[in-house]
Amino acid sequence: MSIKVIAFDADDTLWVNEPYFRRTEEAFYILLNEYLQQHALERELLKTEIANLKLYGYGVKGFILSMIETALQVTNNTIPAEIIGRILDLGKALLDEPIELLDGVEEVLGTLKERYRLVVATKGDLLDQERKLKKSGLNHYFHHIEIMSEKDDANYLKLVKHLDIQPDELLMIGNSLKSDIMPVLNIGGSAIHVPYHITWAHEQIEDTIDNDKFESIASIREILKMV
Repeated sequence: MSIKVIAFDADDTLWVNEPYFRRTEEAFYILLNEYLQQHALERELLKTEIANLKLYGYGVKGFILSMIETALQVTNNTIPAEIIGRILDLGKALLDEPIELLDGVEEVLGTLKERYRLVVATKGDLLDQERKLKKSGLNHYFHHIEIMSEKDDANYLKLVKHLDIQPDELLMIGNSLKSDIMPVLNIGGSAIHVPYHITWAHEQIEDTIDNDKFESIASIREILKMV
């Protein structure tokens, strides 16, 4: 591979993220359990989140608004103000969660930094992602931070242009086949999938990937044997 830049996804690739959302969702379902059963609430919340992506984008703030909207919908706008306040508190607590680096991340970044330009390529709320990166202590490993509204072919091409490289000189590493892998392969880059044990339903795909520029590994440390 003629790789010059290695890009890393952030959430659930560099640090823990989805388990915090799942824990918040569980608390939300408990708050509303007298109005609707959990499986129905799960369905309604996901539907609302996906519908709101075009308005709020990804991240905790959009998630908070979607929880409030779902609560209003399933209670026919009769939800007590106190419950709305507790939903807001759940969201604020989510924004303040600690950053827990995944095993092997610093070892991999420290080693690869000597040979490649490293970048973060993530999506979500700008302020929240900047806050998490600062709290992670990983800033010094990266040449560039790219926070996208959506991780699609067009935005990866913009990233490649900004970095002044060709698509085949980019290697993307991430946990989402939909956001981290498929778009990069589509533009001619290389991609390594590092699955995480929890994946948001909206990020799941059924496609089988057959591409000689694609690899899937069990641990981020395995990257050091490949590049």
